[in-house]
Amino acid sequence: MRVQKISLLAVAVAAGLSLTACGSSDNNSGGGDSSSPSSAASDTSGTQGSGGSTGSTGSTGSGATGSTGQNGGQSSSAHGPTGSGRASGAGCTTAHLSFSTSGGMGEGELIVNMKNTGSADCTLHGFPGVDLKSKDGTVSASRSKLTAPTVTLQPGAETRFTLHYPPNNSGGSGETFTQLVVTPPNETHSTTLNAGINVPVTDGSGPGITVDPVGTGK
Repeated sequence: MRVQKISLLAVAVAAGLSLTACGSSDNNSGGGDSSSPSSAASDTSGTQGSGGSTGSTGSTGSGATGSTGQNGGQSSSAHGPTGSGRASGAGCTTAHLSFSTSGGMGEGELIVNMKNTGSADCTLHGFPGVDLKSKDGTVSASRSKLTAPTVTLQPGAETRFTLHYPPNNSGGSGETFTQLVVTPPNETHSTTLNAGINVPVTDGSGPGITVDPVGTGK
């Protein structure tokens, strides 16, 4: 009787394994079918990626016109406002700008003028970088809270930004900055300007040196 029970159990197990094998074969067959759409989606994605690269190359070519390859990267940010119809032209580069300074509307203000010396329109959008150098070291101007407009400069046109600093009315010698290192928005190359900015020596609790975005003020 024990031998008969073991035989029956073996038959049942064999039958179960046979059914499991069939089920696994069916599932594998279904998996093979589902892999085909994935391959097609991957191909489609690859095609779109290629198209995206083509568009990017076109944008870079536009930005690089009459300038170095580096300006191609800058032009993409400058072209952002172009989509909204507010600006046109590639980003202005340091190499195609001339710089000068003039007095501001009030005490403690310095105007930095920038003129497009290139042969095509270019745009500026954002805050410039300004480092002030003295015999004792360098101080970087902080950004003001003004909103940056987008400025399009035609060849020969000019725009400006304002540097604000606390005038030295303390009666002491203060600290004198003799140079400004100016970097236009979305640029990595700088230009150095002579300056004569005298500020009081404080513990840092007084007003600091700030810079407005390009295109604001008069």
